[in-house]
Amino acid sequence: MTDTDASEDPNDEVQYHIEVAEGDVADAVLLPGNPERVDKITALWDDYDEVAYHREYRTATGAYDDAPISVTSTGIGSPSAAIAIEELARVGVDTFIRVGSCGAIQPEMDVGDLVITSGAVRQEGTSAEYVREDYPAVADHEVVSALVAAAERLGYDYHVGLTMSADSFYAGQGRPGLDGFRAAGSESLVEELQEANVKNIEMEASALLTIANVYGLRAGAVCSVYANRITGEFRTEGESRAAETASLAVALLARMDEVKREAGVDTWHAGLSL
Repeated sequence: MTDTDASEDPNDEVQYHIEVAEGDVADAVLLPGNPERVDKITALWDDYDEVAYHREYRTATGAYDDAPISVTSTGIGSPSAAIAIEELARVGVDTFIRVGSCGAIQPEMDVGDLVITSGAVRQEGTSAEYVREDYPAVADHEVVSALVAAAERLGYDYHVGLTMSADSFYAGQGRPGLDGFRAAGSESLVEELQEANVKNIEMEASALLTIANVYGLRAGAVCSVYANRITGEFRTEGESRAAETASLAVALLARMDEVKREAGVDTWHAGLSL
């Protein structure tokens, strides 16, 4: 597709930024930040085709364990992620799973572990443009359940809990800026979050969860721990674990939806089994 195929009209067939139309993507989409991660994710699938690549938004659609699945990269941060979520929802997507990396802030968490987000601290500003600031950013319980089941089946170490999402990689996450600059409150930020039992810090989850809840969509997040801010450990490790866990979760969600239909219920619960 080219720039001339899309318009800024939100009702246009081809979406303006991500350049996909209805039928180009599955009902469930994985959302990594980096476009280069698309190749690493689709390498785990049964098959796939790239359907669009415009700006930071790279999209591929295929199948994992016979379940239809898509992936769209969002770039860094909540503003660009929100654009992808909006435009994907407009072409029929109803399930979103962020697949990313993060910094852990609890000492028992190791590099390479997975963090499955149950809810998020909204330190980013994008979600505030959708709804009041005291509105909670909560992951869909079906998505959380599917991610936990996937991690268990794959044998990956994981943690379930609260995530903090920031708009800034440096000052907003308590890191020093240029020439040691420190934003107000940044020196105590990590400690305060740790004491409140927040598990990790990243940059997109809270906007995703907030927007999805506002629109009545399913969403969750799974991130690989690249750094532990408490122990000082850092390695770019475990990226494929988050991708595989999210892909398997999509297949499990498809089975959960089938079981719900057969049982005549709208919500997955402990009385149902795969």
